[in-house]
Amino acid sequence: MSTATTIEWTEVTWNPSTGCDRISEGCDNCYALTLAKRLKAMGSAKYQNDGDPRTSGPGFGVAVHEDVIEEPLHWRRSRKVFVNSMSDVGHARVPAAFVAKVFAVMAVCPQHSFQVLTKRPGRLAAMLSRPDFHAGLVRAAVEDLLSRHRGLAGRLAALDRDPFVWPSPNVWLGTSIESDNYCRRADELRQAPAAIRFLSLEPLLGPLPSLDLTGIDWVIIGGESGPRHRPLDLDWVRDLRDRCADQQVALFFKQVGGRKPKDGGRLLDGRTWDEFPGDLLVAESE
Repeated sequence: MSTATTIEWTEVTWNPSTGCDRISEGCDNCYALTLAKRLKAMGSAKYQNDGDPRTSGPGFGVAVHEDVIEEPLHWRRSRKVFVNSMSDVGHARVPAAFVAKVFAVMAVCPQHSFQVLTKRPGRLAAMLSRPDFHAGLVRAAVEDLLSRHRGLAGRLAALDRDPFVWPSPNVWLGTSIESDNYCRRADELRQAPAAIRFLSLEPLLGPLPSLDLTGIDWVIIGGESGPRHRPLDLDWVRDLRDRCADQQVALFFKQVGGRKPKDGGRLLDGRTWDEFPGDLLVAESE
């Protein structure tokens, strides 16, 4: 089942895989790692696989969950769906065949917008760019879904959506960048076929002078929260806000941060920024 979330830029989470490994300083205070430990202690079946203690932890070993992969097929009301809030679909231990099944499910659920966020855009871009990934693995997975779920083809026809279009227009592909050392992730993201590309600059740990916003449709910015949070300088945010405005990139400022997520509020120079992809085009046409 989907899980409602308090994350401001989405509506529900869907975790066909769980677990991850820390790979950069933005992972130092990972909320998912802490939550996985708690869920393991509570007996949650999805969080019984332990990860390497050097990079992961209790309940946070990478695992795939075939039993939940088709959940979005049963959600009729349109939703924004954060894919793998407790994992990373670009992780090397998530098999390509399983990733293809995830993309197939998203392709046959055009009523939803799926937000796929990875810290490993290089691996994901390489996978998605392979002709045999879409024409072979994803196509086969879509055909399997159509054969097993009566009425799915009719529903897609009613929505005038071809599930074999690539890239799927309802799939947003994003990467996380926390400091200038990782701006190359945006370059790697640009190599991936995607209808919408976005950046999650959270937790933002410093200015991003090297960040190139070419080909980016949406930017999320947020300060860190939690007992070991690192402070956010609003001048870093102002610089990014101005660059987004110059390049017509939608901006969502999630939080200033603090010990609790809401401690610092969401205001930047007296206003909130809640833009989504397409908002700027709509505003221009009005």
